Amino acid sequence: MLLVAVSGGIDSMCLAQKVRLEGGPFAIAHCNFGLRGEESDGDEAFVTWWARENRLPIHVKRFDTQEFASERGISVEMAARQLRYHWFGQLCRENGYEGVAVAHNANDNAETLLLNLLRGTGLKGLTGMKADGFIPDPDYADVPLYRPLLGMTREELEAFAREQGLSWREDSTNAENDFKRNKLRNLVFPVFRAINPRFVQTLNRDMERFAEELEALRKGIYPSEPSGASPLRPSHCPAGSGPLPLMRPRVATGSEGYMPSRTITSLSLEPWDGTEAVKQPQGMLILDADKAGDLVEGRWESGDWIKPLGAPGRKKMQDWFTDHHIPAPEKAFLPLYKSASDPHHVLAVAGFCIDDSVKVTKATRRIFRISHKNA
Repeated sequence: MLLVAVSGGIDSMCLAQKVRLEGGPFAIAHCNFGLRGEESDGDEAFVTWWARENRLPIHVKRFDTQEFASERGISVEMAARQLRYHWFGQLCRENGYEGVAVAHNANDNAETLLLNLLRGTGLKGLTGMKADGFIPDPDYADVPLYRPLLGMTREELEAFAREQGLSWREDSTNAENDFKRNKLRNLVFPVFRAINPRFVQTLNRDMERFAEELEALRKGIYPSEPSGASPLRPSHCPAGSGPLPLMRPRVATGSEGYMPSRTITSLSLEPWDGTEAVKQPQGMLILDADKAGDLVEGRWESGDWIKPLGAPGRKKMQDWFTDHHIPAPEKAFLPLYKSASDPHHVLAVAGFCIDDSVKVTKATRRIFRISHKNA
């Protein structure tokens, strides 16, 4: 059985209707983020009514999104994203749902591409969203995520909704320009549409081509890349059990540009008695395993940040790459070890440095030793 995320807006109602017409069993999940008062409660009541009218199981959860955002020092948008995907993953795991479907469409994908470009991005940021993937939550990284509407524009969804006689809820904040997406949607997209009435389809085709070219580049540089989505947990490598080979690729730089090379990355969890020098040896990273917690090895994404060892504050990884003269081709493949609890917090950069929060001190009792060497 599939879990379908339904907010009550036109996109999600089209998604729910399409899944219903296909005839397969599914359940509804509705998030009430409590950000629009009575309007949010009205959305909840509407979705609950629709699910019951169609005799569908429904899950509803209310979140204190403002408090969650304040506690973690993140935006309300990011807080809502983290809250909903974590809950979706939890529902799938507890109820045996095969995965969750969300209502992202071609316009959303075009917005994502432009936002990535405006904030600065690497090759991955040019590929947009994927129709099939996994939930972006470290605790549920194996739960499938589907975007069945990704090939449809908002205009096509509006036509489908009229054809089906669907009702939906309007989010009053969509008309406001306080959020970046709304500014693009309300102010920029009309200009693009005047230049090219099919600009959304054009941008989506461009993203497909970028994805194909990135995949070809990846296969050429390291054909056996693993997913890297599973957390590296201290409990997975008992102290003294020896290194765990991870076989990750990277791109080596040189004065003449860059050239592909492979490195073997191994991770080991070891007891620490303080007798060894704390200074990071060449080709090796040493960090406090208990401070680090679960690690996820991945690649750079927009929004990633690090507090370099000994530095006074945070630094965006984009700025860190610039400071260390890392060329754009290498940024896409340099292994980063991120916090499973905060997927944008980089705790270690392969072959370079660690975050100040995981430095080894006199109180350290266990360490992660991450080694890198050319294959």
